[in-house]
Amino acid sequence: MENHPLIEKAKTHGNPVIAGNQVTFLWQGKTAPHLIDDVHGWEDHPQKMTRIEKELWAYSMELPAAAYLEYSFYEPRAKKRIEDPLNENTVYNGLGNYNRFFYMPEYSPTLLANQKKNVPHGRITHHLVETWMLADDGQREVVLYRPPVKEPVPLLIVYDGMEYFERAKINIIVDNLIHEKRIEPIAMAFLQNGGDHRAVEYACSDATIMWLDNIILPLARRHLKLLDLKTQRGGYGVLGASFGGLMALYTGLRMPEIFGKVISQSGVFESEGRDFAAVDLVRARRSHELRIWMDVGRFDWLLDDNRRLQPILQQNGYDVTYHEFNGGHNYTCWQNELGSALEKMFGI
Repeated sequence: MENHPLIEKAKTHGNPVIAGNQVTFLWQGKTAPHLIDDVHGWEDHPQKMTRIEKELWAYSMELPAAAYLEYSFYEPRAKKRIEDPLNENTVYNGLGNYNRFFYMPEYSPTLLANQKKNVPHGRITHHLVETWMLADDGQREVVLYRPPVKEPVPLLIVYDGMEYFERAKINIIVDNLIHEKRIEPIAMAFLQNGGDHRAVEYACSDATIMWLDNIILPLARRHLKLLDLKTQRGGYGVLGASFGGLMALYTGLRMPEIFGKVISQSGVFESEGRDFAAVDLVRARRSHELRIWMDVGRFDWLLDDNRRLQPILQQNGYDVTYHEFNGGHNYTCWQNELGSALEKMFGI
């Protein structure tokens, strides 16, 4: 078994073994766990491995040459994840677990997320605000980013803001884009979600709209030097992923005089066969002056939902840029798309 060429390659280069577009995941042992991954819907569809030698198991699939994939080994009966000893690359999945990951040979991770020398950094400040009209009763932290410039700038609201800040490194991406003169300087407000109440707050919630209008925007105006919307209607932007992507679109549709630029990453637009209210507003041509960026992974369970919405937006007169990437539903992929999305919305 030690001399099998696949296991020797895995020990040298890591799991899985990549040959052209074929990837082969390997496991050594008397029995083998199942494979769960972006392509197959994770725990809902565990994939059985095949014995290729007495104590060597494998599972193969085809992937595009420029793909990024997250996966884990899994024991379905115990509903327990198992570490892969042949792959040390781990990434937090936001749900209490760590996934293994790998890049196909032609995938290029963005360099914008790397902190660089001699690039001025925006100023980060932390603020406690009232959770007025939201599901929890009390206060919530909001993080503000002020770019390293003196002139007034547009504001970008970021739903699931601390996830984007910590996992997507959006502040570093914006620092680099401003320094490279690829976007105009922008300020950002990173909003925390309501935890267990996240879906309530992001599923086209007017309570969240009221919180934005009455708590968040006044906070931003007090601490940031912002563009005057009287001279540039809809000059601000709003960003989110998954349910946050839905809420970003809904925010633009409900507040177009403020948020004329919408970035939706892997947005959710229907559930159990019923469209969310944002889609009804699109069909009614509400606020069709919006500029919209949509991106979604070809391995994402929301791919069909996004493919369905994109022509509906176009048919109803919206300016929409749509992009698909070879990846799943995760912040690594969304991070990789942020540079293009921000350039489209705030490019010089």
